[in-house]
Amino acid sequence: MEKTIEIKDLYKSFGSLDVLLGVNLDVYENENVVVLGRSGTGKSVLIKIIAGLLSPDLGQVKVFGQSVPDLDKKELNALRLKIGFSFQNSALYDSMTVRENLEFPLVRNIKNMTRAEIDKAVEEVIDGVGLKKTLDQMPSELSGGQRKRIGIARTLIMNPKIMLYDEPTAGLDPITCQEINELMNEVKERYRTSSIIITHDLTCAKETGDRVAVLFDGKFKYQGTFEEVFSNADPRIRSFYDYNFIESKLQD
Repeated sequence: MEKTIEIKDLYKSFGSLDVLLGVNLDVYENENVVVLGRSGTGKSVLIKIIAGLLSPDLGQVKVFGQSVPDLDKKELNALRLKIGFSFQNSALYDSMTVRENLEFPLVRNIKNMTRAEIDKAVEEVIDGVGLKKTLDQMPSELSGGQRKRIGIARTLIMNPKIMLYDEPTAGLDPITCQEINELMNEVKERYRTSSIIITHDLTCAKETGDRVAVLFDGKFKYQGTFEEVFSNADPRIRSFYDYNFIESKLQD
């Protein structure tokens, strides 16, 4: 199995705030890796560095064997076409219909596509997320879960080889969370993607992660299957588990 992402001894600080302090992570073909950590631990910083949206201070970041920090603008743009970035807020254009939102990446990045080719691509991804009836609606008319699905569909229309999900279930009800979890697993199987899923939702982690990596104090302290990681005696692991599965139930 080949590596699609290789991260070695990665450091990132913002002024006096140290965020990543020697991160090491490999992601393989057709694998979902869940990155867990509390708010402010650098999870989103990590995937922004992978996508070339932020530069590391030190360390190695390779995607498909290419050193991301060393790419020029043209090379970086070409690499980003292979990376799907699913933002926490779905990042849809409010002034565009669902159809126009889905068409936008194609029109912007691929020249000389015919109307028939664009329509076929839109139909395939909208069918894939089960929302064909929403094509002529505006984002404001959609539920949070529908917007999340459309955001993922817009990313998939470029047929990426890597998916980066930033808090995909944040703010969604439990039933919709389950639907998004299932969709991420379907994306992996249908598009054969490698994925990093940033979350603090352990149900999401358990249901989608082939492997789980836990970020504490700027490093991945534990990596393995969900069961391997959460059988650890480290009290920080236990408190993280209890917060998700005990306190959240008390709040309900």
